[in-house]
Amino acid sequence: MTPEFTPIILGSDMNAYGMARAFHEAYGINVHCIASDPLAPTRYSNILTLEFHHGFEEDPVFIDTMHEVAKRYADHPEPVILLAMGDAYAELLAKHKDFLEQTFIVPVADYKLLRRLNNKESFYQVAEEHGLPYPKTKIITKAMYEKKEDLDVPFTYPVALKPANSVEWLDIQFEGRKKAFVIHSETEYLDVVGKIYDNGYTSDLILQEFIPGDDSNMRTLNAYVSKDHQVKLMCLGHPLLEDPTPAAIGNYVTILPEYNQDVYDVVQKFLEELDITGYVNFDMKFDPRDNTFKFFEINLRQGRSSFFVTLTGYNLARFVVDDYVTGTLADAPTVYANKIQSQHMLWLGVPVKLFKDYAVDNEYKQQALQLIDSGRYGTTVFYKKDMNIRRWVLLKYMFHNYIPRYKKYFEENKGRDIGR
Repeated sequence: MTPEFTPIILGSDMNAYGMARAFHEAYGINVHCIASDPLAPTRYSNILTLEFHHGFEEDPVFIDTMHEVAKRYADHPEPVILLAMGDAYAELLAKHKDFLEQTFIVPVADYKLLRRLNNKESFYQVAEEHGLPYPKTKIITKAMYEKKEDLDVPFTYPVALKPANSVEWLDIQFEGRKKAFVIHSETEYLDVVGKIYDNGYTSDLILQEFIPGDDSNMRTLNAYVSKDHQVKLMCLGHPLLEDPTPAAIGNYVTILPEYNQDVYDVVQKFLEELDITGYVNFDMKFDPRDNTFKFFEINLRQGRSSFFVTLTGYNLARFVVDDYVTGTLADAPTVYANKIQSQHMLWLGVPVKLFKDYAVDNEYKQQALQLIDSGRYGTTVFYKKDMNIRRWVLLKYMFHNYIPRYKKYFEENKGRDIGR
């Protein structure tokens, strides 16, 4: 018997479509999406409905809108699950959790904890406290820049530089802006820091040692933690290729499922010690210098490419439904995903040809090519049960647009992965 519930997703990006598709695949139901602006992955879809409120990613538009949405569902007969697809939405859900829980199921960490973990600077403090490995780090502040003091670089170039506050960074724009920077000289370092602070950014910057290796040294892990703070799912992915566009560096476009119990054990201990709730995503990179994985960040939501979890057999929607609606998750064993290699599916966010042309040729690429040859691959957005001519043309155009991006930026950013 299909459980009765209503899902609402905050966002209209690829992550939003992936979760909507997960609900549709598992339960045959449609999802309502509320977002700030329309984005291509959710356009012309028949498995979701869209509602837009410009500025919805910030207060007061968010909370004013959610007051109206809560009135709509005040007498709703079914449980209503509210899920965030981006950092800003997750932070807003946590901030207003007490009010929202009067009407909705809100599986997100408490606001104080979320703020501490979303900020990279304080995340590394938490990682240090709980024994989670991370790259050697120095904090750069706006005051240090203004006084021109203590800006020395204690690591060998190249070094990594990225904003500690990912939410504030969304509003900062300037020529040459990237999600993260790889710095090759002192001149470049001082120039980038200056541009960042001169264009309105006020929070701290993270300066880190650069961990050597190409995209295939990265890993991503999506987890689900129950309302009782027990880890119930961990699914490790091995990115083989990333988007080289400066504004999108760190966005994975090919993920091979991988099993690593040592990583699972480290992550489970970390999450359960912190009493986290809901979906979680980690980015990490294998450091060949000491044969360990170094964790770059945690997101208190699903990752942008998290549909790879559902694609390979672990439907993300089922975990939150079993947790809050059917109540069956409490007694279910923890899923340590991807043990059985014959069940693996390759996730692609670009055309197959781009993967073949640009992914580093190694044993993992060969595994991926074998999956492609046997038809064991898929995407988030090309869903046979949700296709019409307008959507098909849009998605083909969206995928085709990656071709000039790789031609223009791939060599420039090759092997420069520093995490998101």
